[in-house]
Amino acid sequence: MAKTRYINIDFPFKDSRKGFYFQLNQTDRDAIRADLLHLLLTNKGDRLYLPDFGSDLRKFIFEPNDSITHDDIKKSLNDSISRYIPNLIVNSIKFRDDEVEELIIVELTYTVTDGTFQSSDTVTLTF
Repeated sequence: MAKTRYINIDFPFKDSRKGFYFQLNQTDRDAIRADLLHLLLTNKGDRLYLPDFGSDLRKFIFEPNDSITHDDIKKSLNDSISRYIPNLIVNSIKFRDDEVEELIIVELTYTVTDGTFQSSDTVTLTF
């Protein structure tokens, strides 16, 4: 009987159905997606002993929804991802329009290249 392999904690956090404190990821794709979400939703300075960890997306909440802000968001995301998840390649960062002008919707498409597998996925953040 094959033993189940657990990689990391699923994000956003959920109660475990198997007796652990949190739900755990069992596939590489889910683990990398959880790591990416954890990185993007963490403010810089919030992580103990890693003050540069995070993306500071919340600092853009009160900025104008224009191309200058979009460029700053792209730079922030690319810098954080390249530093903390080096095997993840950002294919595109797009900004979708919404009925609410003040709402910023970021669609990040990425590819994971680890030498053993390649996987693509999209993460959508709304703030």
